[in-house]
Formats: sequence, C-alpha cells, structure tokens
Amino acid sequence: MQKLTTFGKKRLLFILAGILVLVTSIYYCSSNSTGNHESMSADNLTAADSLELFAQSTLARIQAKGELVALTCYNAHSYFLYRGQPMGYDYELLQLLAQEMSVNLRIVVPDSRKAMESSLVSGEGDIIGMGMTVTQNNAESLKFTTPLRTTRQVLVQRMPEDWEKLEEHEITNLLIRNPIDLRNKTVSVHANSAFEDRLANLAQEIGEEIFVELMPDSLGVEALIRMVSEAEIEFTVANEDVALLYQTLYPNINVGTPISFTQHIAWAVRKDSPFLLNAVNSWLNQMQSTYDPTYNVIYNKYFKNMTAFRRRQNSDYFSINGNRISIFDDLFQSHANRIGWDWRLLAAQAFEESRFNRHIESWMGAVGVMQLLPSTGERFGAKDLRNPADNILAGTNYLQWLESYWSREIQDPNERIKFILASYNAGQGHIQDARRLAAKYGYNPNAWDGNVAVFLLKKSNKKYYNDPVVRFGYCRGDEAFQYVKDILERYEHYKLLT
Repeated sequence: MQKLTTFGKKRLLFILAGILVLVTSIYYCSSNSTGNHESMSADNLTAADSLELFAQSTLARIQAKGELVALTCYNAHSYFLYRGQPMGYDYELLQLLAQEMSVNLRIVVPDSRKAMESSLVSGEGDIIGMGMTVTQNNAESLKFTTPLRTTRQVLVQRMPEDWEKLEEHEITNLLIRNPIDLRNKTVSVHANSAFEDRLANLAQEIGEEIFVELMPDSLGVEALIRMVSEAEIEFTVANEDVALLYQTLYPNINVGTPISFTQHIAWAVRKDSPFLLNAVNSWLNQMQSTYDPTYNVIYNKYFKNMTAFRRRQNSDYFSINGNRISIFDDLFQSHANRIGWDWRLLAAQAFEESRFNRHIESWMGAVGVMQLLPSTGERFGAKDLRNPADNILAGTNYLQWLESYWSREIQDPNERIKFILASYNAGQGHIQDARRLAAKYGYNPNAWDGNVAVFLLKKSNKKYYNDPVVRFGYCRGDEAFQYVKDILERYEHYKLLT
C-alpha cells in the first residue's frame, strides 16, 4: 500500500503519454485478431475519446492485470540462468521496464521466432523483448520500438589451416573479404530471419547465386557459430556484437567481413498498440540519455565484458551448457523427492535464503544454505548446521512439517505452497493472524494473493497488529510477502531454463 502513490503517478504518466501519441497522429488504424482497437482519426478527438481508447488498450490491460508478458529468446546474451540467477541483456532491461510500469514481469520463451511473432499477434504476449533486426519485411506485421542498439551483419567463417603460423596479409588473402566472393557458396542461417533476407538481397546485388541452407530455430546463433568453428558448416551470418563475443570462445573463426550496412536492433509490439509503444519508447529514450548510465552499464555487461562471458561459458552452472543450478543440486533433488516437492522450488527457496552460501550467518543467528536457527535445526534433525547435508535435511524436514500443518486448512496445493513459504519466513503464527484479519474484513482466509497477503502487509500497522483477533502482534509482513513473491518468480525461471 505504501507504493500506491508511486504507482498512481506512473500510471497517470503512461496514460498521458499514450493520449499524446494519439492526438499528435493524423491517422493510425489497425487491429489484431483479438479484436482490440486502439486507433481512430485524430480529427475531433476529445479527451474523453482518448481515455475511452486507453481503457481498451493493451497498456490498460497490462496495468489492470498487473503483469507484462514478454516474449524473448533463450540464449547466452538475451536470457539465461547462471549460478541460480536469471540474467541477460534483454531480461534485465525488461525487468526495469516492468518496474517502471509498476507491474510484474512474466517471461515466455516460444520455441521459434515464427512462434514468437504468432504469440504476439494472437495476444499471448504483450511485447517481443528480444533484439530483432528492423527490416521492411518485419515492419509489415510489427511495430518496432526505439532502437536498443545498432550493429551490422557479418560473415562468420573459419580461419585457414595453420592460421597461427601465417602472416596477417596471408590470412586475409585466404578469407572471403568481399561479399561478391560468396557467389556459389553455401551459407547456413535460420529460416525467416533477417539473415535469410539479407542473403537474398545480397545475391541480387552481386548478380550471382548464393546457396542458403535454412537451419532450425532449435539451433541458436551460438550453435551455428560453433558449427563453423568445428567445420560442420562452411559459413553463417550473425550480428557483429554477438559474433565478437563468440570469437573469444572460438579463436579459429573470423567475423571481420560485413555483409550489411549498420542496422537497428529493437523490440516489437503489435501494430495496434500505440499506447504501449509510446510508453516503452519514452522509457527507452530516458534510459539511453546521457544522464542515466544504466543502459550502457547493462550493454557493456553483456556485450563488452568478454572475461565474464568466457567465465559463464566455462561454468557448469550456466543453463546454456547444462541443467545444474548449484553445487547442492543432488541434495535438493534427493530431499525434495522425499517430501514430494519439485527440487527446483527447493533450490529457488535456498537461493532466496542464502544464495547457496553454506557459510552465511544472519544477524539473528540463522545458519547455512537454508538459514535455520540452531533451535530449529536441532528440532528437525540437524547435527551440524554448517554441514550442507544436515542443513538441507533439517530445512526440508521443517518444510514437510509446515506442509502437514497447512494441509489441514489450505486444500489447494498451489495456494498451500505460498502459506508454507510465508510461514518458513515469518512463522505460522503471523500467517494465522493475517488469515483471521482477512476473515474479519470479508476476505478469503484460504487464498494468498489479494487476500491473506494483504493483511500480512498490514501487520506492521498499529491498527491491525492491535486488533483483538491478532495473537502474535507486530510483524514486518512486507519481508514475508516479498519472500514468497521472489521465490515463486525464481521458480518459474528455473522451470523455464532447467
């Protein structure tokens, strides 16, 4: 409730920004398959008209449901998991956008670019939050945001044999340096990509045939670059900023031959979403201003820091390379199976508690991976809380006890998980207080979101913690509320990426 004023101000700014784009446009007319209309002639457009259009808009629906659904790509720079933490250039920017809009972010990863565009057009997603090359072909069906960055397409080719022993001019003479020399060569790229379009245009420009081998989307750009390095294919095409990253992993590839002019890389929305487009553009323009370093910090983190890129690529806990989240995965899997939990949920909780640091100790004396007080650890079977095996054993025993406790009152297993997690953090007594308050004020005591969670947040307010139905007094309910929210959000990432 303390954030209500901030949310209201931001919502009003988004409304005004959306109205502005309408009244300054002479004509904007399109609709999608869901029947959503956000357009009309600006002639005689009144404030009431604009507000009515806003009420029907994609942006209004996002704010009403409190969730931005972003379609993105699972790769080594857009969105991935590293040491239990979701990361990525597009992911971090999308997080900041959702925060600016005062909504939650939900990531969806379609299995192909074509599926991504279909999901956007059908309304399953609100925005394509993955860098797309802006082309005339793409612009026929999508509306692009302010560019996130610029780059150019480059040819990815293998260095000649024994290139380490050759002089630089000798290497250059053995590489394709002029695009015209691609005539009658085979280049492998993804179907329906800007790279396929560019090769078709290039063939027309040079008046010679270029054979294009279309590869499935299941093979990311990274896989195609590796295949060039390992001589499985002869050539591919990539955006230069991405290609330079992979050159640090595969020194036997060369990415120094451009095949396009500089191009814009942007996100996309449906063509009938001008309110959302204008809001995103306003935010991006602010992010990219010289007064705010945040955008450049994120860009450099993922496209300039080659050392960090190599470190991730060589890690067992990088989701692109495998399914390990932490060094404790075997323990999580064993104990989660014992109590009937998904091990990824247990891992998400452990990350929230300790970031998998076995040595951490809180100011209250909670110890280890599952952050247990010595009294709790002893009660639930730990001999040495500093031993991760003992710590995770006791933590899962405690979760099993909470499961039994709440199963008598909360029948829905999905709801029950929220009560269990909140109790692990704040104690079941405070959660029962919030349930009693919810019932007193006409809310559902067996539902978390919008019900019991509301009154847990109120337990730091004197009016509520002194209420006759409250037995356990004051509680900083915002901590437990955020605890549950963060674990379940991280669990969704783990399910997507592991």
